[in-house]
Amino acid sequence: MIEQLKTLILCFRNQIFSQKIRFKNENGTDFPEWNEVKIGEILKIGSGKDYKHLQPGNIPVFGTGGFMTLVNDYIYNGETVCVGRKGTIDKPMYHNGKIWTVDTLFYTHSFQSCIPKFIFHLFRTINWLEYNEASGVPSLSKTTIEKIKVQIPSLEEQHVISRFLSAIDKKIQIEKTILEQLEKQKKYLLKEMFI
Repeated sequence: MIEQLKTLILCFRNQIFSQKIRFKNENGTDFPEWNEVKIGEILKIGSGKDYKHLQPGNIPVFGTGGFMTLVNDYIYNGETVCVGRKGTIDKPMYHNGKIWTVDTLFYTHSFQSCIPKFIFHLFRTINWLEYNEASGVPSLSKTTIEKIKVQIPSLEEQHVISRFLSAIDKKIQIEKTILEQLEKQKKYLLKEMFI
């Protein structure tokens, strides 16, 4: 079930961002055509920093590998889409709230004519490895990211697309949680059977 949902969202995402599937507004009419922009024209990219000088707290620290620890300060507060600078550069992540990112992870902010959740889904369609700037460990620079050209629909259509794709993402998370709970129950029952 989970793999089928992942395949479904991948297909929908590719069809939506190639504009083979278009949504209609609440009046049933077409949304305006999408506009080509450079990423740097619609958002700013912030750099992560070392966190080791910070005290323990409740604010998550993320690197390209995901969650690392909790600290008492934040580098950004709000909706953001993070992209790897070094290492895992092809796994964008969305976060809403206070966050600290280390120097291997960029975060986005100051969104103009776009919504962060839409940017997250858009970033998941970009082949980030195509923009790799290193021969060893994969690497990206702010300048390279800012120059990438993308197609952006109206804000209203961005909301529709984001809600649609996020609903499938949420269903995947629910199914993963159910599967994890069933695995725990199975382990418990097997343990009890052989005591």
